[in-house]
Amino acid sequence: MASIPPALSSYWQNGFNLEAHLGSFLGLEAAELQEKLRAGQQQLAELGRRDFGWDQVEAFYRDRVGSAYLLDLAAWHLSSTDYIGDTLRLVADQARGLVLDFGGGIGTHTIGAALCPAVEQVIFWDINPIHRQFVQLRAEKLGLSERIHCPESLPEGIFFDTILCFDVVEHLPDPAAQLRQFYAWLKPEGKLLINWYFFKGFNDEFPFHLDDPQKVEQFFQVLQSHFLEVFHPYLITARCYRKWNKG
Repeated sequence: MASIPPALSSYWQNGFNLEAHLGSFLGLEAAELQEKLRAGQQQLAELGRRDFGWDQVEAFYRDRVGSAYLLDLAAWHLSSTDYIGDTLRLVADQARGLVLDFGGGIGTHTIGAALCPAVEQVIFWDINPIHRQFVQLRAEKLGLSERIHCPESLPEGIFFDTILCFDVVEHLPDPAAQLRQFYAWLKPEGKLLINWYFFKGFNDEFPFHLDDPQKVEQFFQVLQSHFLEVFHPYLITARCYRKWNKG
């Protein structure tokens, strides 16, 4: 197994203190929090089947999921320590300078990046205001407020050395367009760390995931025409790309 980057060792101890942060943020005692974590994925799936529609994507994630998505993501991260740990190893290997964590969820990758010596600052952006508030609280509790910023909207005219986008593009109505935007936001030597899961699940457990064959094909066409893959040794879904500057 690859060695643990010293700056990130606390992740393997307690997930950057995730449960304590979540209990504090939601005002829950430990037993109640555990019960809500166990029900997280099912609650979110039921909400998706009932309320999700591709014509209202932003409203769904901004206004309707509430804390359900927070709990779903936390349950996944807490049960997948080694997998997400390898994603953090990839972040430690590749993240540099000014980092954007696009759709950063509960902030695990933002915190990991902010702890890396080669990273100067991380902009955490997520459409869900509850996620932004939660990650701001986590940054404060971890003493990272100067390195992590959680703006309501993305600042314009800024170019990034690194963009992180994990478990996000399958939630977007046009993932190919988002790839083009990432290309425009990256500096010439910038890196994109990204994964995707264009699948609704074997039992429709992910009703809000895009699986339209035409849009998925467009995504891969843009990926292959704008980026070149950078090899990494970890057995995870995340990939690393650099801009393909064809000039």
